[in-house]
Amino acid sequence: MTLISWGFKGHKAVATIAEYHLNKNVKDAIDVLLDKQPMGDVASWADEVRNDPKYKYTASWHFLNLPLGLNRQQFEQAVINQQQPNIYTAIMNCEAVIANVHEPDQNKKQEALKFLIHLVGDAHQPMHISRAEDKGGNTIQVRFDDKGTNLHSIWDSRLIDHEGLSDTQMVKEYDTASPGQIKAWQNDSPVQWLWESYQISTKLYAEAEKTNKLDDEYYRTHIGIVHERIDRAGIRLAGLLNKLFDGVQTKKVVLTRVVLTPPPGAHHWGDHVRAVGLDELSKHIGDTVKVNEKVYGSKDIGGMMLIDLGAEYPNQKLTVVLKGMALQFFNALVEQHGQGKNASQYLKDKTLAAIGHLVIYKGRPEIVITDPNGFILEP
Repeated sequence: MTLISWGFKGHKAVATIAEYHLNKNVKDAIDVLLDKQPMGDVASWADEVRNDPKYKYTASWHFLNLPLGLNRQQFEQAVINQQQPNIYTAIMNCEAVIANVHEPDQNKKQEALKFLIHLVGDAHQPMHISRAEDKGGNTIQVRFDDKGTNLHSIWDSRLIDHEGLSDTQMVKEYDTASPGQIKAWQNDSPVQWLWESYQISTKLYAEAEKTNKLDDEYYRTHIGIVHERIDRAGIRLAGLLNKLFDGVQTKKVVLTRVVLTPPPGAHHWGDHVRAVGLDELSKHIGDTVKVNEKVYGSKDIGGMMLIDLGAEYPNQKLTVVLKGMALQFFNALVEQHGQGKNASQYLKDKTLAAIGHLVIYKGRPEIVITDPNGFILEP
C-alpha cells in the first residue's frame, strides 16, 4: 500500500510549526543531532526511504487499519492489541530510542528523530487511521477540480494544493493555536491523536458514499480541518520533543552504524520521563512513564509476556506487556541466563525497570513494550 501523508508541503509545515515552538536548549540539541538540517527538510525522509530495501520493514509504521464503528474504549483496546507494527508502536519505539541515554549510536537516534517528525504528522492525517479494505481511501475514486483522483489523495495534498499557499504562507496561516490550545493539545496522548483522526475519517467515508464529486464547497468546508490537523500535529510534535530532549546534552560525533543490544546494567532514562510509583498510576494515564518495581507473577500467552507488578494476578497494580522485539530479547535473556528455568521462574522476584505509555486495559493500568530498550531486569 502506498500512503504518503500530507505530501511534502504538509509534512514540512508540521515540522516547521513544531520547530517554532521548541525550547531553545531542545532546538540546540536537535540541531546537533540533525547536522543543522531544519526539521522541515527531513520531514519527508521517512517516505523517501520506503523503496530502500533496508527500510522495507517500516512500511506499516505509517498507518493504522481499523474497522469503522468503534467507540472510544473499543478503539483504544484495538490500538493497543494490534499485532502488526503500526504507527502507534512506531511512535512509541522512536520515543524509547531517543529517551535511552545509554544508546551511544547517534545515527540510530537521528533516524528515530526523523521517523518521529514524520510519524506525528501521519498520525494527524485522517485517512491514515482508516480501513484496510480500501487502503486508506486509495481505492475510493472521486473527482476534484474536475480531475479524477482518490479520497486519500484529496487529504494527502489536493486540498493543500487547491489552497495555493507557499510553504512560508502555509505555516503563517496554519500556526494559530492559542496558549490554551497549546497546553491542552500537548497534554493529549498519541492514542487521542489517532482517535481524532479516526473520527474524522469515519465522517469522510460517509460523505464519499453520498457523492464522489467533490467540488469547491467540499474544499471550503474541509480546508479548515486540514489547517487544524497540521497545526495540532506541529504543536504536539513540539511538546513531545521538548519532553524527550529537555536537559539532553547531545554531542557532535561522527555517525557510524553499530549493532547494539540493551546494556546489561540498570536503565536510566533521564529526568525527561517521569518516574512514578504504583500508587500514582491513576494520575498518569496517557503519559509516558518509568517504573521500577518487583515482579510478583507472569504469564506467557503466546506472542506476549504479561508481567504483574505490585501483586499477583488478578490483584496486580500494573501489568507490563512484552511483545515484538522486546519479547524476543526477553526470551534470549531467559535462554542465556535462566539456568534451565522457564520464563515465569526466571522472572519471579526480580525487579523490572520499564518505560512506556501508560493506558487502562480492562480496568487495570498497563504498559506495552515492544522495544528491547524499554525494559531491564535486575536481581
